[in-house]
Amino acid sequence: MEARAIARPDPVVKKIDTPEFRSIFTQELNDLIALFKRYNYEIRVAGGAVRDILMNMNPKDVDIATTATPTEMKDIFTKENIRMINMNGEKHGTITPRINDRENFEITTLRIDAVTDGRHAEVIHTTDWLLDANRRDLTINSMFLGFDGTLYDYFYGYEDLQKRRVAFVGNPDMRIKEDFLRILRYFRFYGRIAEEPNRHDEETLRVITKNAPGLAKISGERIWQEWKKILSGNFGIELTEAMINCELAPYMGLPEKPNVEEFLRVSKQVRAFDPKLQPITVLSALLNTPEDAVNLNLRLKFTVYERELCYFITQNREETATIEDLLQFQQLCLQTISSVKLKKEYVLELLKYHGKRDLYQQLFDWPIPQFPIKGNVLIANGAPKGPKLGVVMDKLKLIWSNNQYNMTQEELLQHLPAVLEEVNVKKK
Repeated sequence: MEARAIARPDPVVKKIDTPEFRSIFTQELNDLIALFKRYNYEIRVAGGAVRDILMNMNPKDVDIATTATPTEMKDIFTKENIRMINMNGEKHGTITPRINDRENFEITTLRIDAVTDGRHAEVIHTTDWLLDANRRDLTINSMFLGFDGTLYDYFYGYEDLQKRRVAFVGNPDMRIKEDFLRILRYFRFYGRIAEEPNRHDEETLRVITKNAPGLAKISGERIWQEWKKILSGNFGIELTEAMINCELAPYMGLPEKPNVEEFLRVSKQVRAFDPKLQPITVLSALLNTPEDAVNLNLRLKFTVYERELCYFITQNREETATIEDLLQFQQLCLQTISSVKLKKEYVLELLKYHGKRDLYQQLFDWPIPQFPIKGNVLIANGAPKGPKLGVVMDKLKLIWSNNQYNMTQEELLQHLPAVLEEVNVKKK
């Protein structure tokens, strides 16, 4: 079905009075409503909170839209002695008052995007609710809710929500070109509202594919923020596959030919015993080599934990695929590599990746024993400082683990001369 470019003649769809709607009314919100009424400006709930209320969910955040300009809002709050916080939002037309010193509200002036560069827009303020709805990305995000319960829906978002359908407002090509991040928002909201994994509108996917190169304009951090939510939500695996089919992969840091087959196989195994996916674990399956992991991190700017986990899985998955011996996975937990202790969590994620459920449980229940020698003791006994100390320690840990972790410091030190010789360090 093609996107509707024509607005609904009468935007008032229905009156709402549900527990979810009533849940938003705190004393602070009531005071804010009364304040705007007194100064004769209209305010309505906007965007995500409206969608949540219509889906019988209590909204986490209540964003508010208004006909008052930022200057007019500042005048009101200054006159009324109400503190405003986070002034960064002002350039986007958002003012955040703290009401009764208890609750913050983000209130944004209705606006039109005058000029866009594919990511950021220059805005003009308006008092026309239809024009503001028209600049929003998806129909389900373009509705407003009056505080009397009136639902205003200019682009048939209510019907789309009933059908669990994700559609761009008006012309999808135009909407995407205004902000290429909307490509990923489409997939994220599909995971939020759709009931089947692959009921996409073919024309929408065609337009997304055509605009894929535009994602190169979007920062890696923003891409990863959206993608992580997609992977953690419903149909995260199917949606990632659809994104790859839409030729987004090279613009998101993935290799030219991601290993989709491995990704689907690993995802199935991981899902089988952990429905809460660790996004990095399944994402690693799309990578063909450890170099791919380096490139993905360069594009997406992972956290240290995510980066190290991605490197760890791509470096260790092949040689551990056929291992069925708990000891070798325990030894992997005890290694030190470039001064980063490999966390047991990394090894547990590797076992999930391989679908080794029994070994996962055994390792999960295994308390890591305390290695009896500290680095300074090894140095005092002739071990070198610097990177080679880690190598010496790893070799001693191997001896220790092969002896069921049952050796004292003195017993381990007896092995030190042989280990030092092995790593070409002559004891002074």
